[in-house]
Amino acid sequence: MSGAREHGGGLDAAIARYGGRRQDWLDLSTGINPIHYPLPDLPPEAFAALPDTAATEALEAAARDFWMVPREAAVLAAPGASSLIVNVPRLLPPGRVQIPARTYNEHEAAFRAAGWEVAREGGTARVVVHPDNPTGVLWRGEDEAPQSRALLVIDESFCDIALGNTHVREMARWPGVVILKSLGKFWGLAGLRLGFAIGDPALIARLGEMLGPWPVSGVAQRVGRVALEDMRWANATRQRLAVDVARMDATLQMKGAELIGGTALFRLFRVDNALKWQEKLAKEKVWSRVFSCEPTWLRLGLPPAERWGQLERAL
Repeated sequence: MSGAREHGGGLDAAIARYGGRRQDWLDLSTGINPIHYPLPDLPPEAFAALPDTAATEALEAAARDFWMVPREAAVLAAPGASSLIVNVPRLLPPGRVQIPARTYNEHEAAFRAAGWEVAREGGTARVVVHPDNPTGVLWRGEDEAPQSRALLVIDESFCDIALGNTHVREMARWPGVVILKSLGKFWGLAGLRLGFAIGDPALIARLGEMLGPWPVSGVAQRVGRVALEDMRWANATRQRLAVDVARMDATLQMKGAELIGGTALFRLFRVDNALKWQEKLAKEKVWSRVFSCEPTWLRLGLPPAERWGQLERAL
């Protein structure tokens, strides 16, 4: 995906083209959990006061516990994984970075903007998305070893659906490693703008300097801490997602789509003509994701429980 920077979302453009009100639309173009973490009650100072050091430390401690971060690795809270993606290429002087051709395209865009040469093999730096977006393929890591590169970025934004697949416990202690996490996907809190960088303390400290003081709002600090400490919700959500994604697979396969990948938050199907499928769905106010590089790929997120009927009617 080295051309245009394509994303899920874009609902305003869909509304402009197909009509309707925002509340009429079922946006399945993203991989965001449709049932977000329930927001806790927030005291007024979360909105009125500058975020304090104690709250930052408590949030990062909760992240360390949730992801079982080894003590040799550092943890940094940030205003969304996107802010980290933009800054990571600036950690080293520009060189050659290995990024797959078909993966989340913001990484390539960020490295190119920072002056790096992007390659499909080799390089002093490497980016892997685990699980991949949009294919859902897991990166096992057998082709990397400690200190084999100056920088290894592992984007685990979708990995919290299955904590057993994370590379945090092993690779976060390696020199040169930065692992990215997000509360926008599994927790469904994309609007909170909260992400984390985990890994090499020297690189994590440099990222912290780039972000400056108070990068995470007081609201995000408090909500993030509560969410990360709520393991009961996380376990129940994984069970629900497994049921919902099986329903999605069956629903699309009955209509002739071929399942070729995905995660428990989104599914990737092969169809005869993805643009035609997208238009058909859009006429019933269901928005999907297509890819210019693969005209047969259609990606769908999961609907909330009360809106499955809208998807089924649109198909």
